[in-house]
Amino acid sequence: MQPLWIAPSILSADFARLGEEVKSVLAAGADLVHFDVMDNHYVPNLTIGPLVCAALRKHGITAPIDVHLMIEPVDRIVPDFAAAGATYISFHPEASRHVDRTIGLIREHGCKPGLVFNPATPLEYLDYTLEKLDMVLLMSVNPGFGGQKFIGGALAKLAEVRGRIDTLGRPVRLEIDGGVKVDNIGDIARAGADTFVAGSAIFGSADYAATIRAMRERIAR
Repeated sequence: MQPLWIAPSILSADFARLGEEVKSVLAAGADLVHFDVMDNHYVPNLTIGPLVCAALRKHGITAPIDVHLMIEPVDRIVPDFAAAGATYISFHPEASRHVDRTIGLIREHGCKPGLVFNPATPLEYLDYTLEKLDMVLLMSVNPGFGGQKFIGGALAKLAEVRGRIDTLGRPVRLEIDGGVKVDNIGDIARAGADTFVAGSAIFGSADYAATIRAMRERIAR
């Protein structure tokens, strides 16, 4: 198992002071910054693009930036996020006409590719792609909005993907996104996740550091 990472989603941050919010959450113990990129097409919401990623880099953010593309089509925007300073770029297989080509495009532009699975998306895509990925992201809510309740069926799916990754023997990160909170993060970790996206649970708390510490304590149990 790789080091366990806490990945605050800036979707829940105060956008009027985003640079300071990101610095604060990293100082509080977060490991990477999670970008939820929505296009009002693949999902029913509209959020942020590469300019925000570039602005955070210019603001002095050096931590890994984990870009989750909820957009369709995918390939056009990959070079822009790579140039803006993304570290990981993950996408939904339904949003790409040629999944293998998109994975290659992400890597060609110097980023680490990931594949994202909605709650009802089958894992069969991994039969042909897992050895080419650096991250698998499982959605534990339906994509498009923050603050949703965790879908319990994601735990069995996590365990299945953890088994696939362990069998493969490559350091592929297993990320969970949606409804992750202090009171369920322990169960999520036991199911096999090593990267935990949390938006409102962290940015909606009064003390970012205390919340992240509590999450790590639950994981350690």
